[in-house]
Amino acid sequence: MGLLSFVTWSPLIGAVLLALLPREPVRGVRRAALVFSLIPFVASLVMLARFQTGVADFQMVERLAWIPSWGIGYELGIDGISLFLVVLTTFLVPIVMLNAWGDVHKHVKEYFAFMLVLETGMIGALLALDLFLFYVFWEVMLVPMYFLIGLWGGEQRVYATMKFVLFTMAGSLLMLVAILYGAWQVKVATGAFGFSYEAFAALQLPLREQLLLFAAFGLAFAIKVPLFPLHTWLPDAHTQAPTGGSVILAGVMLKMGTYGFLRFAMPLFPAAVAEATPWIVWLSAIGIVYGALVATVQPDMKRLVAYSSVSHLGFVMLGMFALTPTAVAGSVYQMLNHGLSTGGLFLMVGMVYERRHTRKIADYGGLWAVVPRYAAVFLVVMFASAGLPGLNGFIGEFLVLVGTFPVHPWATAVATSGVILGALYLLWMYQRVIFGPVTHEENRKLTDLSPREVVVIAPVIAMCVFMGVYPRPFLERMQPSIDRVIARVQAASAAQAPPTVVADAAGETR
Repeated sequence: MGLLSFVTWSPLIGAVLLALLPREPVRGVRRAALVFSLIPFVASLVMLARFQTGVADFQMVERLAWIPSWGIGYELGIDGISLFLVVLTTFLVPIVMLNAWGDVHKHVKEYFAFMLVLETGMIGALLALDLFLFYVFWEVMLVPMYFLIGLWGGEQRVYATMKFVLFTMAGSLLMLVAILYGAWQVKVATGAFGFSYEAFAALQLPLREQLLLFAAFGLAFAIKVPLFPLHTWLPDAHTQAPTGGSVILAGVMLKMGTYGFLRFAMPLFPAAVAEATPWIVWLSAIGIVYGALVATVQPDMKRLVAYSSVSHLGFVMLGMFALTPTAVAGSVYQMLNHGLSTGGLFLMVGMVYERRHTRKIADYGGLWAVVPRYAAVFLVVMFASAGLPGLNGFIGEFLVLVGTFPVHPWATAVATSGVILGALYLLWMYQRVIFGPVTHEENRKLTDLSPREVVVIAPVIAMCVFMGVYPRPFLERMQPSIDRVIARVQAASAAQAPPTVVADAAGETR
C-alpha cells in the first residue's frame, strides 16, 4: 500500500477495528479512537516531508485498474493545492476526537467510528485523480455527517439533517451526470470510456458544452462552499450539529466546494471560466457583506460563527476567480485559515456550551472574571478569525484583496467592507460574552479550561500564530500548482477571445 493510500484508508481501518471493540469501558474506546486518528496524522506528516517543493505536477501518484472495462481506475495523487488540505484534515480529526471526550456521552463508539469514516471520505476526495473515484468519496462524506448531525445533534437535528442532505444531493446528482457525459466524450475522442483527470483535461470541448459542464460541477461545489445565495442549509446544519461535527464541517467539508472549483471546474472547463467569472466574483462579494451583516444580529453564538463562514468563504471564492497568482494563493491560504480559526471558534463555543447548556449571547457576560484562561484563548481565536496582523487570517485576506484589486477593483472595494464588519461582529460578540459584570448567577459557577481542553485548543492556537508570522513554507509549496491552473485557464480564455480588429493608416480594418 502506497503512502497516499495509507493516509486515505487508515481511518476506515481504524473505524472497523473500533467497531470490533466492546462498548465498555468507554475510556478504552475513546483512547483507541484517538490513537486511530493519530495514525493518519503522522502519515500525512511523512507525506508532507516527502513532498517536493517547486513541482507543479501531481506527486506520489498511485494507479490501479479498478473497473477497466469502463475506464474507471483507482488513482490518487497530491499537489500543492491539496497537500495542506489533507494535512489540515488529519490535524483536525484528533483534536475533535479528544474534544469529544467531554461532550459525547451516548453511542460513543459509533460517534468515533463515523468520524473516522468521514475522515477517509474527505481525504479520498482530496487525493482522487479519477472522477468516478472522486464522486464515490464525495458521496461517502455525506453518510457519516448525516448520522453525526442526525444522532448527536440538537433539538431540530432532523430538519437540519434533511436540509443538508437534500441540498448536497441535488448538486451531487448534476455533477454525476456531468461526469458521465465527460466520460462519454472521452470515448468519442479515444474510443474507450475514461474517468481519469488527465483524460478529462485532454478533452477539447466547445464553449457551449464547457458552460453546461461547468454549471453542473459548479452548482455542486457552490452548494458545498456555500456560495450566496445557496448558503441557507449551513446555519441550520452548524447550529444543530455536535461540536465535532461543526468543526469538521467548517474546517474541511466546506473546503470541498472551493477545492472542487480549483481542482475540477476551473481547469477542466477553462473556456467557461471567463463567462462565469463576473457572476461568481459579485456573488462572492455580496456573500462577504451579507454573511457579515447577518452574523452581526445573531443572538446565538454558533449561528454567528456559521454566518461568518459564509463571509469568510466569500473571500476564498473571490480570490480564486480573480485568477492572479497572488489572489489564488491567498484563496488557498484562506481555506487553511478558515479551517483553523473557525474550527477554533466552534471549539470555544462548544466548551462553554457544555458548562451552561446555552449558546445565547445574552445568557453570558463577565466571563473574564470567572474563567480567565478561557477568555484569553477565546480572544486569540477571535482575533485570528477577524484577521488581526500576526495571525493567520490576516495573510489570506490580505493576499486575496491585493491580488484581486487590479482586475476587479469595485468588487474588492465591496469585499473590503466585509473585513471591517467581520471585526465588528466578532468584537461585539466577545465584548458581550466576556466583559462587563456577571449578570447571571449561573455563570459564577463556571469552571475554567481543563488540562484536556488546553491540549485540544493549544495546537490550533500554535498553528494560527505560526501561519500568521511564517507563511512561506505553505506558499512556496502551493504556488507552482496554482500557476499551472491559472496558465491553463488563461490560455483557454485567450483562445476563445475574438480576434483583435486593427485599423491601418487608411482607416480600413483588418
